[in-house]
Order: sequence, then C-alpha cells, then structure tokens
Amino acid sequence: MIKKCFQDFRILRAAVLLAAVSLLTLTAINAHTCFAQANDDKSVACHKDIAHTVVHSAALGLAEILKDLKTEKERIALIRSFISPIRFYPDNSGYFYAYNFDCVNIAHATQKDLQGKNLYNHKDVKGKYVIRELSTAAKKGGGFVEYNWLKPGAKREQKKIGYVEPIPGTNYFIGTGVYLP
Repeated sequence: MIKKCFQDFRILRAAVLLAAVSLLTLTAINAHTCFAQANDDKSVACHKDIAHTVVHSAALGLAEILKDLKTEKERIALIRSFISPIRFYPDNSGYFYAYNFDCVNIAHATQKDLQGKNLYNHKDVKGKYVIRELSTAAKKGGGFVEYNWLKPGAKREQKKIGYVEPIPGTNYFIGTGVYLP
C-alpha cells in the first residue's frame, strides 16, 4: 500500500514537472519574439505576459507537488531544487525566486547566498522596500512591482519589473522579472 502511494506520488510529481517544463519551453519560444521587438511599450507588455505565464505555471505546479509534503524542510528543499536550474529568455536573464510572506528568502536561482535571509528591510538603490512590496502584491493574489535589483553579472542594480504570485496552499510566493534597458 505504502509502496503504491509512493509510486503514485512520483508519477504525479513527474507529470507536474513535465507540464511545467513544457509551459516554460513554449514561453521561451515566445520570449525570442519579445527580444526581437524594439524596446517600446509593446515589448514591455510582451515581457510582462511571459513573466505572468511562467510564474503562474510554476506556482500551480509547485502547489500540487508541495501539498503532499509534511515538513517545512521538505517543502523548501523541493522549491530550491525545482527553481534552481530554470532559466528563460534568450540571454538566460529569466529566473525564479521564492519567499515566505514574512520576506524570508526560501529559494533564489542565481543568488544562493540570499537563501534563508530575512529581506524585510532590504531597500533598492532608490529606497524602495522591494521584498515587502513583492510580498504585498503576492498576498493580493499576484501582481507586478517595479524596482531595482542586481542583474547577474552586472556591477550595479538595474531597473526591473517583477511579477509574483502566491503558491496556493502555502505561505510562500514565487516570482520572476525582466530587466529593463
């Protein structure tokens, strides 16, 4: 009986991951179109559509997998392993991050040193409490926040539009963003 339940869980997990990867692949194809467009309002709208799509897909997929895990440690480990390898957009600047609603970083695909840190008081170069605003948007069901963040490989923060959504059934939210020119 236990063996069958474990087998069913592994099949469900594999199906959810396959669905998430498929959606991310389709999104990556659309991302090439966005990058080919001029840097105008239409391009920003396209990037926002992609961010919304990938975050929504990841949030729903993670919710399904996480609901069967009993401990916080197991849930955090799964979220970290899920988001770590994922990159999107042609320049690989697309990645995921996850926080709890108290602004503690649960997982970050490109800045592993943030994991476990409380960023409630983190301000960007313009003085915005970035993670507080992201948490507030996620608590409302999801939304966009404009802020500045250090782009991987850059020396200083750059303007970014982030999109976040809650992971249903948890006290976590997941997000991504696009760096603006």
